[in-house]
Amino acid sequence: MKLIIPMAGRGTRLRPHTHTTPKPLLPIAGTMMVERIVRTFSASLNQPISEVAFVLGDFGKEVEHKLRSMAEKLGAKASVYYQSEALGTAHAVFCAADSMQGEIIVAFADTLFETTGKVDTSDSDAVIWLKEVENPSSYGVARMEGDRITGFVEKPSEPVSNLAIIGVYYFRKGEELRDELDRIITNDLRSERGEYELTDAIDTLLGRGNLFRPATVETWLDCGTLQAWLDTTSHILRTGGTPPADIKHTGCTIHPPVFIGENVTLKHSTIGPNVAIEDGAEIDQSTLSDAIVNSNARVSACELQKSTVGAHAVIHDFSGTLHVGDHSRVGEKS
Repeated sequence: MKLIIPMAGRGTRLRPHTHTTPKPLLPIAGTMMVERIVRTFSASLNQPISEVAFVLGDFGKEVEHKLRSMAEKLGAKASVYYQSEALGTAHAVFCAADSMQGEIIVAFADTLFETTGKVDTSDSDAVIWLKEVENPSSYGVARMEGDRITGFVEKPSEPVSNLAIIGVYYFRKGEELRDELDRIITNDLRSERGEYELTDAIDTLLGRGNLFRPATVETWLDCGTLQAWLDTTSHILRTGGTPPADIKHTGCTIHPPVFIGENVTLKHSTIGPNVAIEDGAEIDQSTLSDAIVNSNARVSACELQKSTVGAHAVIHDFSGTLHVGDHSRVGEKS
């Protein structure tokens, strides 16, 4: 099984952090967003992931190295492709055309989800991951007949289905999807938005009689905005936080759930709830709640709520909500 992850977007709604770090590489309680996606598939599929194909923007060799190392650590080959221009979801996936043979999964890099049990793909031409939602008119939804998908409706005004498409797709014949994407791009078949759409290719494959089945998820998590990043981190902490007994500190009060990375220094502070502090950070004489502090940042004499602090940032004597990127300095002592 090959996993294709388009991740060339700039993540503008997560600025200032995405000025220096691609959105899929931002941490969620100690683990990169994209790594959580790969681990989810490793745990939920009925066969192993043999290759992860990343579709990148102009992120640099360091990012490519991190992704290759991550894939290899999880036992998969890494392939790297580049999308030089944002021309739509179909174009993003087609950039990985050389990896589109045999069984593939396409998962966009901001699609985090949780599910129980294994997803069986053995009796399907395609599988679409779906989540039951209360407001289907805000989503693309799948039309169902029994246990098979018969169509898709974008933001339905009438109640045809409450099963939203979350952006994860399995295809038994990756080359069939590849050829359909090639047809769309070669013939310049753009949507009203002026983009090449993956959903147009999927509609065509469904219309040819391919058997599409659903895979439902219990939780669908968003990391597209600063608040969503905080909310998703809080959700992850509720089941994957650091046990209070394992936290080393000097004179601190800990209110779980929290995540404390390696080599973190905590002194005379109140930490939590819903706080993730990444490797090497230092917190001194501060109160943090609903916050993310990235690696090697220093926070002193602060009261931070609903805040995100970039890697290597230095924050001193600040009270309130703050979002600062890597290497920022706020109120630093001279």
